[in-house]
Amino acid sequence: MNRKRALPYALMLAGLLLAPPAATAAETLEERVIRLEKELAELKTLVRQTTPAQAPAAAVAVPPAAQTAKPAPPTGIAVTTASGVRAQLYGFARFDASYDTGQINPGNIALWAKPVQGGDNDGEWNLTAGATRLGINLSGPDSENLKLSGNIELDFLGGGTENNLNPRLRHGYLKAYWPASDFSIIAGQTWDLVSSLIPFVDDPGLMWASGNIGMRHPQLRLTKGFSVAEQSRLEIAAAASRNIGESNKLTETWITDTGKDAAMPTVQGRIALSAPLIAEGKPATIAVSGHYGQEEWDSDLNNTHLTLPSWSCNLELLLPVSSKLLLAGEYFTGSNLDDYAGGIFQGVNAKGAEPEEIRSSGGWAALRYAYSPAVALSIGGGIDDPEDGDLADNARSANRSLFASYVNQITPNFILGVQLSQWRTEYKNAPDSDAFRAQSSMTYKF
Repeated sequence: MNRKRALPYALMLAGLLLAPPAATAAETLEERVIRLEKELAELKTLVRQTTPAQAPAAAVAVPPAAQTAKPAPPTGIAVTTASGVRAQLYGFARFDASYDTGQINPGNIALWAKPVQGGDNDGEWNLTAGATRLGINLSGPDSENLKLSGNIELDFLGGGTENNLNPRLRHGYLKAYWPASDFSIIAGQTWDLVSSLIPFVDDPGLMWASGNIGMRHPQLRLTKGFSVAEQSRLEIAAAASRNIGESNKLTETWITDTGKDAAMPTVQGRIALSAPLIAEGKPATIAVSGHYGQEEWDSDLNNTHLTLPSWSCNLELLLPVSSKLLLAGEYFTGSNLDDYAGGIFQGVNAKGAEPEEIRSSGGWAALRYAYSPAVALSIGGGIDDPEDGDLADNARSANRSLFASYVNQITPNFILGVQLSQWRTEYKNAPDSDAFRAQSSMTYKF
């Protein structure tokens, strides 16, 4: 046997000889499992420290992230806690650089072209590491019938100065799953049920405000799956989620969150069918989703108020055309959608005699071609088109974007991205704005 291969086995044998005596009758089975897992983790650490470093293996090409359904975080460095929960650390360090021929809001990510104001709409550079991400996947301990998991994930797009950015909670939830009945409960903050696909873009802005709606909210979600035919699955999900509305300022000290002040949480729902269609072994998915919530706008301090609805109806399509070509898209219509990145982040027009919700509709479509397992090329576009009659003067009345992106996974841990996009934003009774954006990214995954 090779000496390098023999060393781990020798250490394992030594670990067995030096291990403590077997558990006494007083030690429970759970305590024993926890103790043995801890000893195994310590033994693995000893093996890694003792085994000589080997030459790096040749880079293996792996597929880039599919970026379709809002994905579960990748696995990473694993440890086991004293309670028996497995925790996997993952994340990436990311650097984004972009040049815009006109000013794009907010800059580090692209949402819309700012209005032209004299000579203040010239080109600008943006350099940021704010999309850097850190997360922990949690799983177990499982029982015979129940599987437990969870996720905590942060990035640094929570505001602050560019060299002193604030962390932001992306995900923080637990999941209980009963495999025998294909039923799960999610409690915490994660992606909305509405419009659950993600465009094939490299920009962290994800085409929000230009056709893609759906954000992340604290929620309680129930999901049930059904096998309807061979290789086909129907999924029905419903959730109660947190309302987040505009700030309604009645006095200098009396400011209410109109979403929190509502009499009900937002209700979300989604029905999705996945089945083989065109590409063999790659099921297509079609889904309908929607939400209904309310905002309570107080007009005085005596609880006189106006209730404004927030709602959406959405259609999703994910269609593998071949083993390499993927078509995806979404359509939405609704009102008061600023909390879901719709209406170009405009939900209520509060400049009239009474606040009124802003209706909007739009969507996006994109094609992704996997040139190789590590290289993907994508093109697409989207539009968000609020109703002009619901808007005040100078409000954003339409927002369109077109993009082409290139993502190359040089190694499983080093990814390069390039994206070119054209933005056109219209303003009610004001000049339109156009901007061309060249954006690139470098990502180091772990």
